[in-house]
Amino acid sequence: MSGQIFWNGTALPYRPGETVATALTRAGVLRFGVAPGGQARGIFCGIGQCQGCLVQVGARLTEACLLPCRDGLMVSDAGGPQHG
Repeated sequence: MSGQIFWNGTALPYRPGETVATALTRAGVLRFGVAPGGQARGIFCGIGQCQGCLVQVGARLTEACLLPCRDGLMVSDAGGPQHG
């Protein structure tokens, strides 16, 4: 393993070159949040076109499938009641 990211406060390991989506999926996290229409967010296209894998990083939403892991990165679910 290379380091760890934090998913909703829980430390998860990642491997060199992995995206956040890959690290989350390998850790068993398949639901990345809830879309405004109530659908679960997660990996769909894997190339950033569908925006189905949006996650919260700081004050911005970004595609987990395009976001490279880096040690200490804080990521949380997007959508649902806690994010409006």
